[in-house]
Amino acid sequence: MRIIAGKKRGMKLQSPGSDLSRPILDRVKESLYSVLYQYALPAEATVADLFCGVGSLGLEALSRGAEFVTFVERDTKISAVLEKNIAKAGFVEETKVITANAFQLGAAPARGQGKYDLVFVDPPYPLTRDVGPDSQLAGLMNLLERQVTDQALVSVRTDKKVCLLQQYGRFDRLDRRVWGSMAVCLLRLRHTGHTGAGDAVGDLPLLDELDLDQRET
Repeated sequence: MRIIAGKKRGMKLQSPGSDLSRPILDRVKESLYSVLYQYALPAEATVADLFCGVGSLGLEALSRGAEFVTFVERDTKISAVLEKNIAKAGFVEETKVITANAFQLGAAPARGQGKYDLVFVDPPYPLTRDVGPDSQLAGLMNLLERQVTDQALVSVRTDKKVCLLQQYGRFDRLDRRVWGSMAVCLLRLRHTGHTGAGDAVGDLPLLDELDLDQRET
């Protein structure tokens, strides 16, 4: 597992050495980023990597020119490995690591950061067997509506047998790709007017203001 392209190209990432995480294969990651490039991402983007594991997708984004990445991972052992990978890559100043349940937290903006331009949603497959209107995923998409810019993309990885709904609230399914045993869906808000990555967050709760211990349960 490594960073494929950009200024940290070829850097190997540490892993927990167990089945605690489910890292994306390098060839699939490259395919995903080839799709994201069609939307001018991740250059200069503010990114959230949810259920991030050891940070493969978010660190790739930083290597390819993203401005800032918020990592959210519930498992403390995996988060410890993530912190080592961030330090090794020299991206400490461009990152925020949150140990929390991403289904409950979403991609709450870090203080001083705007809404997100790109969000990776990569939960363990068993947690996305149900993707219906009352599922945990649907609840997360509801949170993300207020946490992303109008032009943001949300990338959701599932088992290829799982097919996301065409709509989740204001999110529409924009694209779906299948690579091996996995599928990736891209979603975007229905257009209601343009806002940029640096727009004011308004009354959105910030990461620093959230009770993360409570959200861990």
